[in-house]
Amino acid sequence: MGVQISFLGGADTVTGSKFLLSHQGVNVLVDCGLFQGYKQLRLRNRSPLPVAPGDIHAVLLTHAHLDHSGYLPLLAKSGFRGPVYASAGTRDLCAILLPDSGHLQEEDAAFANRHGFSKHAPALPLYTRQDALDCLPLIKATPQRQAFTPLPGWKITFQPAGHIVGASGILVEVAGRRLFFSGDVGRPNDAVMLPPDPLPAADTLVVESTYGDRIHPQENLLAELGPALARLVARGGKAVVPVFAVGRAQAVLHAIAQLKAQGVIPHGLPIFLDSPMAVHATRSFAQHLGEYRLSREEVRAMAHCATMVSTPEESKALSARHGPMVILSASGMATGGRVLHHLEQHVGDHRNMVILTGYQAPGTRGATLASGARSVRIHGHDVEVRAEVVQLESASAHADAQQLMDWMRTCPQPPDQVYVVHGELAASDALRIRIERELKWRALVPEHGSTWPC
Repeated sequence: MGVQISFLGGADTVTGSKFLLSHQGVNVLVDCGLFQGYKQLRLRNRSPLPVAPGDIHAVLLTHAHLDHSGYLPLLAKSGFRGPVYASAGTRDLCAILLPDSGHLQEEDAAFANRHGFSKHAPALPLYTRQDALDCLPLIKATPQRQAFTPLPGWKITFQPAGHIVGASGILVEVAGRRLFFSGDVGRPNDAVMLPPDPLPAADTLVVESTYGDRIHPQENLLAELGPALARLVARGGKAVVPVFAVGRAQAVLHAIAQLKAQGVIPHGLPIFLDSPMAVHATRSFAQHLGEYRLSREEVRAMAHCATMVSTPEESKALSARHGPMVILSASGMATGGRVLHHLEQHVGDHRNMVILTGYQAPGTRGATLASGARSVRIHGHDVEVRAEVVQLESASAHADAQQLMDWMRTCPQPPDQVYVVHGELAASDALRIRIERELKWRALVPEHGSTWPC
Protein backbone atom coordinates (compact mmCIF):
# COMPACT_ATOMS: atom_id res chain seq x y z
CA MET A 1 0.00 0.00 0.00
CA GLY A 2 1.24 3.50 -0.81
CA VAL A 3 1.41 6.57 1.38
CA GLN A 4 -1.91 7.70 2.82
CA ILE A 5 -2.94 10.95 4.48
CA SER A 6 -5.73 11.25 7.06
CA PHE A 7 -7.18 14.68 7.78
CA LEU A 8 -7.66 14.67 11.56
CA GLY A 9 -7.94 18.46 11.83
CA GLY A 10 -7.65 21.58 9.73
CA ALA A 11 -10.22 20.17 7.26
CA ASP A 12 -13.65 21.84 7.01
CA THR A 13 -12.32 24.51 9.38
CA VAL A 14 -9.44 26.88 9.97
CA THR A 15 -8.13 25.41 13.24
CA GLY A 16 -6.99 22.10 14.72
CA SER A 17 -4.46 21.23 12.01
CA LYS A 18 -3.46 17.54 12.17
CA PHE A 19 -2.43 15.55 9.10
CA LEU A 20 -1.49 11.90 9.64
CA LEU A 21 0.83 10.26 7.10
CA SER A 22 0.87 6.46 7.11
CA HIS A 23 3.11 4.05 5.21
CA GLN A 24 3.93 0.41 5.98
CA GLY A 25 2.98 0.70 9.64
CA VAL A 26 4.77 4.00 10.26
CA ASN A 27 2.65 7.01 11.30
CA VAL A 28 3.93 10.59 11.13
CA LEU A 29 1.73 13.48 12.27
CA VAL A 30 2.21 16.83 10.54
CA ASP A 31 1.02 19.54 12.95
CA CYS A 32 -0.73 18.92 16.24
CA GLY A 33 -3.14 21.81 16.69
CA LEU A 34 -6.06 22.76 18.91
CA PHE A 35 -9.55 23.29 17.55
CA GLN A 36 -10.93 26.76 18.31
CA GLY A 37 -14.19 28.59 17.64
CA TYR A 38 -17.57 26.88 17.66
CA LYS A 39 -18.27 24.59 20.60
CA GLN A 40 -18.79 21.55 18.39
CA LEU A 41 -15.27 22.11 17.06
CA ARG A 42 -13.74 22.66 20.50
CA LEU A 43 -15.32 19.40 21.68
CA ARG A 44 -13.11 17.59 19.17
CA ASN A 45 -10.16 18.48 21.42
CA ARG A 46 -11.57 16.09 24.03
CA SER A 47 -12.33 13.24 21.60
CA PRO A 48 -9.66 10.55 21.18
CA LEU A 49 -7.79 10.45 17.90
CA PRO A 50 -8.49 7.51 15.57
CA VAL A 51 -4.87 6.43 16.04
CA ALA A 52 -3.42 5.69 19.49
CA PRO A 53 -0.88 8.38 20.45
CA GLY A 54 1.63 5.63 21.24
CA ASP A 55 1.36 4.41 17.62
CA ILE A 56 2.51 7.79 16.23
CA HIS A 57 6.23 7.57 15.50
CA ALA A 58 7.02 11.28 15.04
CA VAL A 59 5.42 14.74 14.85
CA LEU A 60 6.46 17.54 12.49
CA LEU A 61 5.41 21.10 13.40
CA THR A 62 5.06 23.83 10.79
CA HIS A 63 4.96 26.57 13.42
CA ALA A 64 4.11 27.42 17.02
CA HIS A 65 0.62 28.95 16.84
CA LEU A 66 -1.74 26.94 19.03
CA ASP A 67 -4.00 25.86 16.16
CA HIS A 68 -0.92 24.02 14.85
CA SER A 69 0.93 23.03 18.05
CA GLY A 70 -1.48 23.38 20.99
CA TYR A 71 -2.65 19.73 21.11
CA LEU A 72 0.90 18.47 21.68
CA PRO A 73 0.73 18.47 25.54
CA LEU A 74 -2.43 16.36 25.42
CA LEU A 75 -0.91 14.01 22.83
CA ALA A 76 2.10 13.44 25.10
CA LYS A 77 -0.12 13.13 28.17
CA SER A 78 -2.10 10.44 26.31
CA GLY A 79 0.92 8.28 25.53
CA PHE A 80 2.93 9.79 22.65
CA ARG A 81 6.65 9.44 23.35
CA GLY A 82 8.23 10.01 19.95
CA PRO A 83 10.30 12.95 18.76
CA VAL A 84 8.74 16.24 17.65
CA TYR A 85 10.71 17.99 14.91
CA ALA A 86 10.48 21.75 14.37
CA SER A 87 12.63 24.73 13.44
CA ALA A 88 14.63 26.38 16.21
CA GLY A 89 12.25 29.34 16.21
CA THR A 90 9.22 27.08 16.55
CA ARG A 91 10.86 25.14 19.38
CA ASP A 92 11.67 28.35 21.25
CA LEU A 93 8.17 29.76 20.80
CA CYS A 94 6.49 26.49 21.81
CA ALA A 95 8.44 26.72 25.06
CA ILE A 96 6.56 29.99 25.66
CA LEU A 97 3.14 29.27 24.13
CA LEU A 98 2.41 25.75 25.35
CA PRO A 99 2.99 26.28 29.11
CA ASP A 100 1.09 29.56 28.93
CA SER A 101 -1.77 27.79 27.15
CA GLY A 102 -1.93 25.23 29.96
CA HIS A 103 -1.76 27.97 32.58
CA LEU A 104 -4.59 29.93 30.95
CA GLN A 105 -6.74 26.82 30.78
CA GLU A 106 -6.17 26.24 34.49
CA GLU A 107 -7.01 29.90 35.26
CA ASP A 108 -10.16 29.83 33.12
CA ALA A 109 -11.33 26.58 34.71
CA ALA A 110 -10.70 27.93 38.22
CA PHE A 111 -12.54 31.19 37.39
CA ALA A 112 -15.49 29.22 35.99
CA ASN A 113 -15.62 27.06 39.11
CA ARG A 114 -15.48 30.07 41.46
CA HIS A 115 -18.29 31.85 39.64
CA GLY A 116 -20.34 28.78 38.74
CA PHE A 117 -20.98 29.53 35.07
CA SER A 118 -19.55 26.30 33.64
CA LYS A 119 -21.91 23.48 32.67
CA HIS A 120 -19.32 21.03 34.03
CA ALA A 121 -18.81 20.40 37.73
CA PRO A 122 -15.98 20.92 38.13
CA ALA A 123 -14.68 22.59 34.98
CA LEU A 124 -11.35 20.98 34.06
CA PRO A 125 -8.54 22.23 31.80
CA LEU A 126 -7.75 20.24 28.68
CA TYR A 127 -4.20 20.09 30.01
CA THR A 128 -2.15 21.91 32.63
CA ARG A 129 0.97 24.02 32.57
CA GLN A 130 2.90 21.05 33.92
CA ASP A 131 1.57 18.83 31.13
CA ALA A 132 2.94 21.36 28.63
CA LEU A 133 6.31 21.56 30.38
CA ASP A 134 6.51 17.78 30.34
CA CYS A 135 6.16 17.62 26.55
CA LEU A 136 8.77 20.25 25.71
CA PRO A 137 11.81 17.90 25.88
CA LEU A 138 10.27 15.96 22.98
CA ILE A 139 10.78 18.93 20.61
CA LYS A 140 13.98 18.68 18.58
CA ALA A 141 15.19 21.72 16.65
CA THR A 142 16.25 21.14 13.05
CA PRO A 143 17.74 23.71 10.64
CA GLN A 144 15.63 25.03 7.80
CA ARG A 145 16.62 24.15 4.22
CA GLN A 146 18.60 21.09 5.38
CA ALA A 147 17.19 17.61 4.74
CA PHE A 148 17.31 15.04 7.56
CA THR A 149 16.10 11.48 8.11
CA PRO A 150 13.98 11.08 11.28
CA LEU A 151 12.93 7.52 10.40
CA PRO A 152 14.31 4.95 7.97
CA GLY A 153 13.05 5.78 4.49
CA TRP A 154 11.63 9.19 5.48
CA LYS A 155 13.47 12.39 4.43
CA ILE A 156 12.24 15.73 5.76
CA THR A 157 13.11 19.33 4.82
CA PHE A 158 11.82 22.44 6.57
CA GLN A 159 11.83 25.67 4.57
CA PRO A 160 10.91 29.25 5.64
CA ALA A 161 7.23 30.13 5.19
CA GLY A 162 7.15 33.72 6.47
CA HIS A 163 4.07 34.17 8.72
CA ILE A 164 5.86 34.15 12.14
CA VAL A 165 9.34 33.42 13.46
CA GLY A 166 10.24 29.81 12.77
CA ALA A 167 7.25 29.11 10.50
CA SER A 168 8.03 26.45 7.92
CA GLY A 169 6.64 24.59 5.00
CA ILE A 170 7.57 20.92 5.23
CA LEU A 171 8.70 18.64 2.39
CA VAL A 172 8.24 14.93 3.16
CA GLU A 173 9.92 12.38 0.88
CA VAL A 174 8.86 8.75 1.39
CA ALA A 175 8.24 5.71 -0.82
CA GLY A 176 9.32 7.64 -3.90
CA ARG A 177 6.73 10.37 -3.28
CA ARG A 178 7.25 14.05 -2.47
CA LEU A 179 4.61 15.70 -0.25
CA PHE A 180 4.68 19.37 0.67
CA PHE A 181 2.73 20.88 3.58
CA SER A 182 2.43 24.65 3.34
CA GLY A 183 1.68 25.35 7.00
CA ASP A 184 0.54 28.97 7.14
CA VAL A 185 1.95 30.91 4.19
CA GLY A 186 3.16 34.42 4.97
CA ARG A 187 2.68 37.54 2.88
CA PRO A 188 5.36 38.52 0.36
CA ASN A 189 5.26 42.17 1.49
CA ASP A 190 4.77 41.72 5.25
CA ALA A 191 6.15 44.64 7.30
CA VAL A 192 7.91 42.31 9.74
CA MET A 193 8.43 38.84 8.23
CA LEU A 194 10.47 37.87 5.18
CA PRO A 195 8.56 36.30 2.25
CA PRO A 196 8.07 32.52 2.06
CA ASP A 197 10.49 30.41 0.07
CA PRO A 198 9.25 29.27 -3.36
CA LEU A 199 7.21 26.07 -3.51
CA PRO A 200 9.43 23.07 -4.34
CA ALA A 201 8.49 20.29 -6.72
CA ALA A 202 5.97 17.97 -5.05
CA ASP A 203 3.66 15.14 -6.07
CA THR A 204 1.12 16.12 -3.40
CA LEU A 205 0.54 19.63 -2.05
CA VAL A 206 -1.41 20.34 1.14
CA VAL A 207 -2.09 24.09 1.09
CA GLU A 208 -3.76 26.41 3.58
CA SER A 209 -6.71 28.59 2.53
CA THR A 210 -7.43 30.92 5.45
CA TYR A 211 -7.89 33.83 3.04
CA GLY A 212 -8.69 31.68 0.01
CA ASP A 213 -11.66 33.83 -0.97
CA ARG A 214 -10.31 37.30 -0.10
CA ILE A 215 -7.76 39.89 -1.16
CA HIS A 216 -5.99 42.05 1.41
CA PRO A 217 -6.44 45.83 1.04
CA GLN A 218 -3.67 47.90 -0.50
CA GLU A 219 -3.28 50.20 2.51
CA ASN A 220 -0.73 49.22 5.14
CA LEU A 221 -1.11 48.74 8.87
CA LEU A 222 0.07 52.27 9.68
CA ALA A 223 -2.61 53.79 7.45
CA GLU A 224 -5.32 51.80 9.25
CA LEU A 225 -4.07 51.93 12.83
CA GLY A 226 -2.97 55.59 12.92
CA PRO A 227 -6.41 57.20 12.36
CA ALA A 228 -8.06 54.74 14.76
CA LEU A 229 -5.67 55.59 17.60
CA ALA A 230 -5.95 59.31 16.81
CA ARG A 231 -9.74 59.06 17.28
CA LEU A 232 -9.22 57.20 20.53
CA VAL A 233 -6.85 59.84 21.89
CA ALA A 234 -9.22 62.64 20.92
CA ARG A 235 -12.04 61.21 23.03
CA GLY A 236 -9.87 59.98 25.89
CA GLY A 237 -10.86 56.32 25.59
CA LYS A 238 -9.18 52.98 26.14
CA ALA A 239 -8.42 50.56 23.34
CA VAL A 240 -8.46 46.82 23.97
CA VAL A 241 -6.48 44.97 21.31
CA PRO A 242 -6.85 41.17 21.27
CA VAL A 243 -3.58 39.93 19.76
CA PHE A 244 -1.97 36.67 18.91
CA ALA A 245 0.93 36.60 21.35
CA VAL A 246 3.37 35.55 18.66
CA GLY A 247 3.43 37.53 15.45
CA ARG A 248 0.57 40.03 15.61
CA ALA A 249 1.55 41.43 19.03
CA GLN A 250 5.01 42.29 17.72
CA ALA A 251 3.70 43.65 14.40
CA VAL A 252 1.25 45.97 16.19
CA LEU A 253 3.94 47.16 18.64
CA HIS A 254 6.26 47.86 15.71
CA ALA A 255 3.51 49.87 14.00
CA ILE A 256 2.77 51.85 17.19
CA ALA A 257 6.47 52.63 17.61
CA GLN A 258 6.52 53.97 14.05
CA LEU A 259 3.35 56.03 14.56
CA LYS A 260 4.83 57.62 17.67
CA ALA A 261 8.11 58.37 15.88
CA GLN A 262 6.16 59.98 13.02
CA GLY A 263 4.06 62.08 15.41
CA VAL A 264 0.79 60.54 14.24
CA ILE A 265 -0.06 59.67 17.85
CA PRO A 266 1.34 61.28 21.00
CA HIS A 267 4.67 59.92 22.14
CA GLY A 268 3.28 59.74 25.68
CA LEU A 269 0.24 57.60 24.81
CA PRO A 270 0.47 54.71 27.33
CA ILE A 271 0.75 51.29 25.71
CA PHE A 272 0.51 48.07 27.77
CA LEU A 273 1.30 44.53 26.68
CA ASP A 274 -0.75 42.43 29.11
CA SER A 275 0.15 38.86 28.26
CA PRO A 276 3.07 37.02 29.84
CA MET A 277 3.24 34.87 26.71
CA ALA A 278 3.44 37.90 24.41
CA VAL A 279 5.96 39.60 26.74
CA HIS A 280 8.28 36.60 26.55
CA ALA A 281 7.77 36.26 22.79
CA THR A 282 8.61 39.95 22.27
CA ARG A 283 11.76 39.69 24.36
CA SER A 284 12.84 36.57 22.46
CA PHE A 285 12.57 38.32 19.07
CA ALA A 286 16.18 39.48 19.29
CA GLN A 287 17.35 35.85 19.40
CA HIS A 288 16.17 35.29 15.82
CA LEU A 289 17.56 38.27 13.92
CA GLY A 290 17.75 37.45 10.23
CA GLU A 291 14.41 35.65 10.14
CA TYR A 292 12.50 38.91 9.67
CA ARG A 293 12.92 42.36 8.17
CA LEU A 294 13.46 44.36 11.37
CA SER A 295 16.87 45.63 12.42
CA ARG A 296 18.20 45.26 15.95
CA GLU A 297 17.32 48.92 16.57
CA GLU A 298 13.74 48.42 15.35
CA VAL A 299 13.36 45.36 17.57
CA ARG A 300 14.60 47.41 20.53
CA ALA A 301 12.13 50.23 19.74
CA MET A 302 9.30 47.69 19.44
CA ALA A 303 10.15 46.11 22.80
CA HIS A 304 10.39 49.48 24.56
CA CYS A 305 7.18 50.82 23.03
CA ALA A 306 4.99 49.23 25.70
CA THR A 307 4.94 48.65 29.43
CA MET A 308 5.18 44.90 29.94
CA VAL A 309 2.49 43.59 32.29
CA SER A 310 3.27 40.27 33.95
CA THR A 311 1.34 39.69 37.17
CA PRO A 312 -2.45 39.40 37.61
CA GLU A 313 -2.28 42.30 40.07
CA GLU A 314 -0.66 44.54 37.46
CA SER A 315 -3.29 43.49 34.96
CA LYS A 316 -6.15 44.32 37.33
CA ALA A 317 -4.58 47.71 38.09
CA LEU A 318 -5.06 48.76 34.46
CA SER A 319 -8.81 49.02 35.10
CA ALA A 320 -8.24 51.86 37.54
CA ARG A 321 -6.25 53.95 35.07
CA HIS A 322 -7.94 56.68 33.06
CA GLY A 323 -7.59 56.92 29.29
CA PRO A 324 -6.39 57.41 26.73
CA MET A 325 -4.41 54.18 26.69
CA VAL A 326 -3.95 51.01 24.64
CA ILE A 327 -4.00 47.48 26.08
CA LEU A 328 -2.71 44.64 23.94
CA SER A 329 -3.66 41.27 25.41
CA ALA A 330 -3.93 37.65 24.24
CA SER A 331 -5.76 35.85 22.74
CA GLY A 332 -6.12 37.10 19.19
CA MET A 333 -9.68 35.85 18.74
CA ALA A 334 -10.70 36.63 22.34
CA THR A 335 -11.19 32.97 23.19
CA GLY A 336 -9.66 33.14 26.67
CA GLY A 337 -7.10 34.75 28.94
CA ARG A 338 -6.77 38.24 30.36
CA VAL A 339 -8.20 39.97 27.31
CA LEU A 340 -11.66 38.72 28.34
CA HIS A 341 -11.50 40.70 31.58
CA HIS A 342 -10.47 43.85 29.70
CA LEU A 343 -13.26 43.40 27.16
CA GLU A 344 -15.80 42.79 29.92
CA GLN A 345 -14.79 46.00 31.64
CA HIS A 346 -14.44 48.27 28.62
CA VAL A 347 -16.72 47.31 25.70
CA GLY A 348 -19.71 49.01 27.33
CA ASP A 349 -18.21 52.53 27.07
CA HIS A 350 -18.70 54.43 23.79
CA ARG A 351 -15.40 56.26 24.27
CA ASN A 352 -13.50 53.00 24.10
CA MET A 353 -12.39 50.89 21.17
CA VAL A 354 -11.78 47.23 20.36
CA ILE A 355 -9.15 46.71 17.67
CA LEU A 356 -9.16 43.29 15.98
CA THR A 357 -5.83 42.48 14.39
CA GLY A 358 -6.21 39.23 12.46
CA TYR A 359 -8.48 36.47 11.23
CA GLN A 360 -11.45 35.81 13.53
CA ALA A 361 -12.62 32.21 13.26
CA PRO A 362 -16.41 31.74 13.26
CA GLY A 363 -17.75 30.98 16.72
CA THR A 364 -15.15 33.07 18.55
CA ARG A 365 -15.85 36.26 20.49
CA GLY A 366 -13.62 38.07 18.02
CA ALA A 367 -15.92 37.03 15.17
CA THR A 368 -18.95 38.14 17.21
CA LEU A 369 -17.39 41.58 17.73
CA ALA A 370 -16.34 41.84 14.08
CA SER A 371 -19.91 41.12 12.97
CA GLY A 372 -21.19 44.26 14.70
CA ALA A 373 -23.12 42.39 17.39
CA ARG A 374 -24.58 44.60 20.12
CA SER A 375 -23.59 42.16 22.87
CA VAL A 376 -20.93 39.54 23.46
CA ARG A 377 -21.00 36.68 25.95
CA ILE A 378 -18.15 36.79 28.45
CA HIS A 379 -17.81 34.72 31.63
CA GLY A 380 -21.31 33.36 31.40
CA HIS A 381 -23.26 36.57 30.78
CA ASP A 382 -24.01 38.96 27.91
CA VAL A 383 -22.08 42.24 27.89
CA GLU A 384 -23.43 45.21 25.91
CA VAL A 385 -21.07 46.45 23.19
CA ARG A 386 -21.00 50.23 22.91
CA ALA A 387 -17.30 50.62 22.14
CA GLU A 388 -16.16 51.25 18.56
CA VAL A 389 -14.98 48.00 16.94
CA VAL A 390 -12.18 48.36 14.38
CA GLN A 391 -11.14 45.43 12.18
CA LEU A 392 -7.62 45.93 10.80
CA GLU A 393 -7.78 44.32 7.37
CA SER A 394 -4.06 44.88 6.69
CA ALA A 395 -2.75 43.20 9.86
CA SER A 396 -3.08 39.59 8.74
CA ALA A 397 0.04 37.40 8.70
CA HIS A 398 -1.51 35.09 6.06
CA ALA A 399 -1.13 35.35 2.31
CA ASP A 400 -4.40 36.27 0.61
CA ALA A 401 -5.96 34.37 -2.29
CA GLN A 402 -3.92 36.06 -5.01
CA GLN A 403 -0.70 35.78 -3.03
CA LEU A 404 -1.35 32.05 -2.49
CA MET A 405 -1.92 31.61 -6.22
CA ASP A 406 1.29 33.52 -7.02
CA TRP A 407 3.20 31.39 -4.51
CA MET A 408 1.86 28.15 -6.01
CA ARG A 409 2.96 29.32 -9.46
CA THR A 410 6.56 29.14 -8.23
CA CYS A 411 6.27 25.31 -8.22
CA PRO A 412 8.63 23.89 -10.89
CA GLN A 413 6.04 21.33 -12.05
CA PRO A 414 2.35 20.62 -11.47
CA PRO A 415 1.63 18.35 -8.50
CA ASP A 416 -0.50 15.25 -9.04
CA GLN A 417 -2.94 16.32 -6.31
CA VAL A 418 -3.64 19.40 -4.19
CA TYR A 419 -5.52 19.16 -0.89
CA VAL A 420 -6.95 22.52 0.21
CA VAL A 421 -7.10 22.78 4.01
CA HIS A 422 -7.05 25.17 6.97
CA GLY A 423 -9.91 27.39 5.88
CA GLU A 424 -13.63 27.78 6.28
CA LEU A 425 -15.51 25.88 3.58
CA ALA A 426 -16.27 28.96 1.48
CA ALA A 427 -12.63 30.05 1.47
CA SER A 428 -11.28 26.55 0.80
CA ASP A 429 -13.67 25.90 -2.07
CA ALA A 430 -13.01 29.30 -3.63
CA LEU A 431 -9.28 28.55 -3.66
CA ARG A 432 -9.91 25.03 -5.02
CA ILE A 433 -11.86 26.51 -7.93
CA ARG A 434 -9.07 28.97 -8.74
CA ILE A 435 -6.43 26.21 -8.58
CA GLU A 436 -8.42 24.04 -10.99
CA ARG A 437 -9.36 26.83 -13.41
CA GLU A 438 -6.17 28.89 -13.45
CA LEU A 439 -3.44 26.33 -12.76
CA LYS A 440 -5.23 23.29 -14.22
CA TRP A 441 -4.18 21.22 -11.18
CA ARG A 442 -6.35 18.57 -9.52
CA ALA A 443 -7.61 20.01 -6.25
CA LEU A 444 -9.85 18.69 -3.48
CA VAL A 445 -11.24 20.05 -0.21
CA PRO A 446 -11.02 16.98 2.08
CA GLU A 447 -13.59 16.26 4.76
CA HIS A 448 -12.65 16.01 8.43
CA GLY A 449 -11.61 12.44 9.24
CA SER A 450 -11.22 11.38 5.61
CA THR A 451 -8.24 9.39 4.28
CA TRP A 452 -6.77 9.83 0.81
CA PRO A 453 -3.81 8.48 -1.18
CA CYS A 454 -0.68 10.56 -1.66
